Formats: sequence, structure tokens, C-alpha cells
Amino acid sequence: MQDLAQRITAVRPDLVNSDATYGELAWNWGRRRAEDGTHRPRRLWFSGGELAAWGWAHLPHRVRRSDGSVKDVTGAYLAYQVHPDHAGLVDEVIDWYDGTAAGTERTVLPSAADGFALERWAAHGYETDPDSLGDSGSWTQFNERDLVDVAEPVLPDGFRFRTADETGPEAAVRAHLDAWGPSAYTAESYQGVRRTAPYRGDLHILVEAPDGTMASSTIMWLDEANRTVEFEPVGTHPDYRRLGLGRAMLLHGMRRARAAGAVHATVACLGAPGHPEARGLYYGVGFRLLTRDMPLIKNGAAG
Repeated sequence: MQDLAQRITAVRPDLVNSDATYGELAWNWGRRRAEDGTHRPRRLWFSGGELAAWGWAHLPHRVRRSDGSVKDVTGAYLAYQVHPDHAGLVDEVIDWYDGTAAGTERTVLPSAADGFALERWAAHGYETDPDSLGDSGSWTQFNERDLVDVAEPVLPDGFRFRTADETGPEAAVRAHLDAWGPSAYTAESYQGVRRTAPYRGDLHILVEAPDGTMASSTIMWLDEANRTVEFEPVGTHPDYRRLGLGRAMLLHGMRRARAAGAVHATVACLGAPGHPEARGLYYGVGFRLLTRDMPLIKNGAAG
């Protein structure tokens, strides 16, 4: 699946779907390895021995979070990718998804640049999701920049950059939970992330506060074939926001990635007008829109 992401990135990066990038696959696969796989079935399509398409359905399930709360996910979601040379396989992906999640409300996020796929999803009864497309909607945009002229990072007095290799697993997990809690992320989730092939502890960057708190963190996923690096996830402890830590961490990370051989960087964020914070952060360090997804939905009663 990551190899397919690399091959599409090399020729049509604007067609790499949400949740289907090289780094996003590693992050999602790794942190969910410990979960029961029955509600996340996958299907692969090959051509001449080479992967041409895949689908990964996320079916209704229950999520237990770090604060003890429980969230019931009642709909289905499909992460998928089809190589543009085999675009017609999208119909098989849709049929498989409809059969796998039959009777359930289904959502999917094709690339807005993939006109053919959007036509085929519409032909199968999928419509744009008005809730996701509103001012506070949940659609995602993918941003990029080259790694020329990366500014020097500046941290407030007493803060310093660390790596996960230096801080250890407990600090890395705590930093994520502090930024994103309540979350289903656990120490076991992080062990799954660490076991993915592209994970590098020296590219897992944290910012340590004067009191020892890991105030901000990000993982960088280096795609050596395309010499590009992806930031996923990026988060800051609520008590340490608006101090410039995110900006400094991104700049530090880009300089570190450049030293590792990258010439290009990407990061995703919510794109709706009601979510300006992350977009403003990334634009402020030189990222610009590459592509975005198009949220689609199909009622469970629609077959």
C-alpha cells in the first residue's frame, strides 16, 4: 500500500487520497495494529503482480479513550487508493465497499482532483456531504513546500528540541495524549507505530518545556524514493499554545529532514474556513495548498 502511494506520488501527487499517503498509512496502520481487525477489513487489487488499488473499510465500532469515555462510531468510512493507470478499478472498489458496509451510512474522501473517480462515485449513488462541506466541516487539504530557504527556528527561553530516541516511549505517548486527548492512543499504539518500516525516532521531534513537559511533538515520515517528508501528526499541549512552538518545531523538523535527504515536505490539515489555526500555522512556514479531498456520503438505505 505504501509502495502504491510512492508510485502515485511520483507521477500525480494530487491524486493521493486522504489517508492514503506514505506517512499517513504508516501512522494509521501502526497505531491500530493492536485493535481487533474485524471492523477494518481490507481488499487489494493487483495487475501483473503489482498492487493497482486497495480499499480499507472502517466499519461501526466502539472506541475507548484515554479519559475513560467511550465513543460509538455508527457509520462506515473507506480509505482507498487507485493508481491512475488502472482508474477503472474504482468501480470494483465501490462495489466491494457497498457490499462490505451494506445497510450502514457510508462516507469516503476521494481527491477533488480525481474527476473520473468522482463521476463513478456519483454513479453509484454517493453525494457530496453538506455537513462536511460547511464552514466548520471536516474536509482535509494537503499542503506542500520545497525545502529551500528554511528559516532558522527560534524557541522561547528555556525550551529545547528533543527526539523520541532521547526522551523514550513514555514521554512520546504523553506528548500525543496531552495534545490530542481524549484519544484512543496508548503505549501499545506507539509500539505499533515504532514497528512500521519508515518510522525513525530521530525524525520524531518534541519540544521540551522548562519544567520537563513535552509541550509539542510531531512525527516526520521520510519517503526516500520521492525525497519527500510528511508531518503526521502535529500537536501542542493546550497550556503551551500561542508561544510559537509549532512554528519552531516545523522549521526544525524541515531542516532535520533536509539533512536526511528530503527536498520536499507535506502536511495535511482541516481546510474549512472555521478551522483556520493549523492552516495558518502551515502557511506561516511556507506551505501552500496542493490538493483537497471531496467528502461523499451514501445513506445506508440506499443499498
